[in-house]
Amino acid sequence: MRLPTWLIWSIEIMPSSLSFFARAAAFAGLVLIALLPMRAIGASQIFTLSVVPQFTSVDIGLRWTPLLKRLEAETGYGFQLRLIDNTPKFEADFQAGVPDLVYLNPYHMLMASKAQGYVPLVRGAIPLHGILVCDKNSPIKDLSDLNGKTLAFPSPNAFGASLYMRALLVEKEGIHFTPTYVGTHQNVFRHVILGEAAAGGGISATLEKEPASIQDRLNILYTTPGVAPHPLAAHPRVPQEARKKISAALLKLNQNAAGQKMLADVELDKVVNANYANDYLPLGKLNLERHVIAK
Repeated sequence: MRLPTWLIWSIEIMPSSLSFFARAAAFAGLVLIALLPMRAIGASQIFTLSVVPQFTSVDIGLRWTPLLKRLEAETGYGFQLRLIDNTPKFEADFQAGVPDLVYLNPYHMLMASKAQGYVPLVRGAIPLHGILVCDKNSPIKDLSDLNGKTLAFPSPNAFGASLYMRALLVEKEGIHFTPTYVGTHQNVFRHVILGEAAAGGGISATLEKEPASIQDRLNILYTTPGVAPHPLAAHPRVPQEARKKISAALLKLNQNAAGQKMLADVELDKVVNANYANDYLPLGKLNLERHVIAK
């Protein structure tokens, strides 16, 4: 079997600090991900799923695979996980209508609806808050200390961690800074700790998934207002029956501890039905267009 490009890339970026057994376990998990389409050959229909690259491809693959296995068992459909290693490519992918299903940030939901008519199916119940963090050992104690400094963000259009955060810092707080985009939330936190940025944008959920050694080094300077979190959305070509079955299967996972953990692992905590008009359309009133960076 020839390994797919994303799998090879993921193996290459595994931290060398991982033990042999940890790297072997991660590799085994990635191979299982690569085999997802093969496992689903007998399924009634196979749907592709793209996930916003908040984490590395390794992490995303390992987090989503157990959930997709459960969905296959519950719905009879197959699911092929598409891993894209940076946000601009991810945005181009869903704007072209490539994935059947997509897990994306709130502003991406506006973009996906406008470009292709994607419809949100479910979302987590916990509001999304962007956070700006600094190193506890740094001289940064107040937002005003960030004037003229370099701030790290995962990507230009990551909603809470970058797009909304940058807009608030500039337009509401009057902070002038130089942004640097480092790919993932994990990279942001480490850039701040290493002193490569005075502060950095993330979201509460991703910081909470970091080890204590990372969390204990960071101080939250600023928090954005809460909004409806990332939804799982479907392209209009996905049949209505399939949308209902997928949503029902995800909602069913709320009923037991094992299912709740699967949902939490992919940041669909306490999953509920999503509504585009109520949850995401109002974000258009924030007038964030001037801060969107298209690539």
